[in-house]
Amino acid sequence: MRQKQWDLRGCLIPIITPFTDNYEVDEAGLRTLIDYMIDEQAAAAIIPCGTTGESPTLSHDEHVNVIKITVDAVAGRVPVIAGTGSNSTKEAIEMTKAAADVGVNATLQVGPYYNKPSQEGIIKHFEAIADATDLPIIIYNIPGRTSRNIEPDTIFKLAELDTVVGLKDASGDILQTMKIIKATHASNFHIYAGEDALTFSLLCLGGHGAVAAVGHVIGKEVDQMVKLVGEGSIDAARDIHFKTLDVVNALFVEPNPVPIKQALTWMGLPAGPVRLPLIGMTEKGKDVLRKALLELGKIS
Repeated sequence: MRQKQWDLRGCLIPIITPFTDNYEVDEAGLRTLIDYMIDEQAAAAIIPCGTTGESPTLSHDEHVNVIKITVDAVAGRVPVIAGTGSNSTKEAIEMTKAAADVGVNATLQVGPYYNKPSQEGIIKHFEAIADATDLPIIIYNIPGRTSRNIEPDTIFKLAELDTVVGLKDASGDILQTMKIIKATHASNFHIYAGEDALTFSLLCLGGHGAVAAVGHVIGKEVDQMVKLVGEGSIDAARDIHFKTLDVVNALFVEPNPVPIKQALTWMGLPAGPVRLPLIGMTEKGKDVLRKALLELGKIS
């Protein structure tokens, strides 16, 4: 496997897309959030237009504009890794080229969803994207949303492509994760936790960081956990894991990013509503989230 020229560790934050009360993209709010994530939550990178950014409900023009705003607001402080994946290979290529034109550093490409492609179809999909752009690509495997697991052997083949530099692993299958890390670690192929409750476990296996929706609320803690594991201070990292675990679980008590937006609102940050078909939190969900945030001192 080719050696990868990629070095990005820490807490990569897949930023929400804040909306106004009439469901328009809140540009000023997005800029405020970006500063907050970099300055207060130790973001190692900002990722616009992912799952947490409600990309399925953004129009093409909104998608490109959110990426453009993000690049401008980040202003080179950390890498911008744009979510540009699609279940249409043609659309993924077009969106990736548009992101390249506005100056992103890399792209996050979700596995093609709904179509139920074969593993060979998945390979062809990513090869076509890689052929169309020089941008580094991080594969995003989230079979719970796509209905198709990107199997280890498929990832190994894709990792041979020069521009495929890493994997966001939201498979929830720790045995699969171990197999991938074991086979790719020597090549500097980066593995990022995408299942936030498993970040500590993945780091201990040799992972490089996390693409963490919870980073909106506990980004500094995730960053510290990454550093502690890297230093070999496993007990201290485990303490952070268990200290924050109730908040992590509470932030997924209802579909992402609904609880994230609710938490940010309580924290006095711009978030706004979610777009349909997502809806706001239930009172029961709010009670769970509020209790966890209060106990960790994130709200008062």
